[in-house]
Amino acid sequence: MCTVCATFVSLKIPLFHTTFKWLQRPRNKWLHRLYKTCGIGAGILLLFLIIDLIFPVRTKLEYAPLVRSRDSAVLYAFLTKDEQWRMFTTLEEITPELSKAIIFKEDKYFYSHPGINPAAIGRAVIQNLIHGRRTSGASTITMQVARMLYPKKRNYVNKLIEMFRALQLEFHFSKREILQLYLNMVPYGSNIQGVKAAALLYFHKLPDQLSLAEITALSIIPNRPNALVMGKNNDRIIALRNIWLNRFEDAGLFLKQTLTDARQEPLTAHRTAAPRQAPQFALRMRRSFPSSQDIITTIDAGIQQKVTELTAQYSQALQLHQIHNAAVIVVDNRNREVLAYLGSADFLDQQHAGQVDGVRALRSPGSTLKPFLYGLAFDKGIATPRSMVSDIPTDFNGYRPENYDLNFRGNISIGDALRQSLNIPAVKLLNRLGVMEFVRNMHHAGFDAVWNARQKMGLSMILGGCGVSLESLAALYAAFANQGLYQPLHWLKSPQETVAQADSSVRILSPESAYMITEILRELQRPDLPNANVSALNIPQIAWKTGTSYGRRDAWSIGYNQRYTIAVWLGNFSGQ
Repeated sequence: MCTVCATFVSLKIPLFHTTFKWLQRPRNKWLHRLYKTCGIGAGILLLFLIIDLIFPVRTKLEYAPLVRSRDSAVLYAFLTKDEQWRMFTTLEEITPELSKAIIFKEDKYFYSHPGINPAAIGRAVIQNLIHGRRTSGASTITMQVARMLYPKKRNYVNKLIEMFRALQLEFHFSKREILQLYLNMVPYGSNIQGVKAAALLYFHKLPDQLSLAEITALSIIPNRPNALVMGKNNDRIIALRNIWLNRFEDAGLFLKQTLTDARQEPLTAHRTAAPRQAPQFALRMRRSFPSSQDIITTIDAGIQQKVTELTAQYSQALQLHQIHNAAVIVVDNRNREVLAYLGSADFLDQQHAGQVDGVRALRSPGSTLKPFLYGLAFDKGIATPRSMVSDIPTDFNGYRPENYDLNFRGNISIGDALRQSLNIPAVKLLNRLGVMEFVRNMHHAGFDAVWNARQKMGLSMILGGCGVSLESLAALYAAFANQGLYQPLHWLKSPQETVAQADSSVRILSPESAYMITEILRELQRPDLPNANVSALNIPQIAWKTGTSYGRRDAWSIGYNQRYTIAVWLGNFSGQ
């Protein structure tokens, strides 16, 4: 009788006491042996459960956080705290091909054993005794997971502990979850762990995008990660890969043509740097969602790449004029999703503070707030596009604004004053509307920095005497494109956030005012198109506005149509 059972009997616990007495009754010896065996099995199970409770298996690992685009492409990958590339592989990314290849190679009986394969252990013991050294292993996939979770020196005592941990894993997790753990931790040399990190750093792919040849090549590296280095030993990897592809064919694991194609596939892979697109955006998402290891964003990888390339090309020419920084944001007006986010033209330009996030930086907006002021004036009945206003020298209690070109137009329509971005008519409108009324409406449109500094605001704010960010201006102009309905920008690709954003909609202009503002801004002549309108008939119309801050420290250009809003800032983060 086991010690545990005896303890319960001695304590006179009724159930165990009755069961023990019943087992002692004289019966058929075979039946008695069966009862005895069941009792021993129950005792072992109880002992296992007690030890499992005292020494629970821990599988929580730190994974490298990923920031991904809307189509799940990796934009930016962060190292773990222990400086490992260990990326979480989801169950959906474990394709049948990947699963079959790994299981066939590492543990053919994975789905039929309880974590330990007695036949494999017996075979390994016999072979090792015959050769007098370790020639064969008996580790199942589950045992390998246990060893990677609890790395210890290789000896018989630790092997027994590893076997117990394997039983624990099988007790607590499904086979697919154990395979997932294995694929998340399997070593690929250096600081690369897991099939997802290997697929990304070697093939620029996610696990579910790998070909059979790539899967097989990755499956053989963990056995000798230091001897089989991708990019150094590709010929040896190809030879071993093809050996295993032949074994797959002998076992009928995959279609013959698929295996033939896999054997002919070249291997040119080598280790590359982790993805580093949209760095300021990625850092922002990482700080905003510190507990998320896989952040799916609204960024369109293709648009992001195009914006990055165009800005880099344009910035090279601007450097001749001592302009070193730029920022761009692209918004989908239909749902306010951010499709591209460029915080600076060159993140690695330390000489010019390239790591500053120009999308969030507070800068003087120049004339970019004027359309909002004019729209509010339309809604309040203060003016219409055809109302006349005098553009003449005016003194507002000591404040004497001037136009950009230092000229005056005399009587001019409100529409023309906005098209020409004249300063004096804008200040007159703000004076009639009221600074605090304008500030309150800006607050409704998401300009929190202006609201926080409302006590310092005066008439000069309409000419740039306040601090705004590029993202705030993009959200404002997206509201013009949506009949005056404002929504915060949308960063994550999740249905829950979309619903929350829709619930937070605020009407900042009437549809009529938004329409009139858009029509006025559409009539501006674009500098990138010929002056003859007939030459630009097939070009989509864009409503757009520019702005230049005092001292020419900031240059803005914001354009929108029904589908997109694109906001651009140029200048120097130093304020030069």
